[in-house]
Amino acid sequence: MELGYQKIERYDEACVEELAVHYKAILQLLGEDPSREGLIKSPERIAKAMLFLTNGYDLAPEDILRTAIFHEDYKQMVVVKDIELYSLCEHHMLPFVGKAHVAYIPNGTIVGLSKIPRVVDAFARRLQVQERLTKQIKDCIQEVLNPLGVAVVIEAQHMCMSMRGVQKQNSVTTTSDFTGAFLNSPKTREEFMHIIGVNLM
Repeated sequence: MELGYQKIERYDEACVEELAVHYKAILQLLGEDPSREGLIKSPERIAKAMLFLTNGYDLAPEDILRTAIFHEDYKQMVVVKDIELYSLCEHHMLPFVGKAHVAYIPNGTIVGLSKIPRVVDAFARRLQVQERLTKQIKDCIQEVLNPLGVAVVIEAQHMCMSMRGVQKQNSVTTTSDFTGAFLNSPKTREEFMHIIGVNLM
């Protein structure tokens, strides 16, 4: 048995090739020489990176949830917090990174816990704005599970604010969206916010 690292990648080669042509042109327009040693393979690498970072377009978040739904008589809060999140701002195509906190109150059915981070990834790996991302995660869980309530809070740092524009390196943007018990019951919402350690006041 041969030991070592085997890199396995699956990309649409025609798409990679076409994207690489454009990225090569971009490098030239920026004043670079795409033929120099460090950049020879960069157009292809960038193309593959962008396809990976936007592979959420090929995923169906609702179907992800439906693969692991179980009947269970549990009606207390289920919280998955500190879900790592990486996305691209659609305005500048620069990254925003942070964490998502998701909760729901079951109404006869629960979902496998790993599916919630997968849903976050499926929506995050698209060109996004944080506000829409927050709502999409909430709507997906509410639609598929029909729980008594859903809560989503996202905290993220945006490179378009840190690296350019106002250049504020330590600013964090927080967005939230709620349905059902989280929306109508301040006590339920406060319990969730206490669990995740976020203060929206």
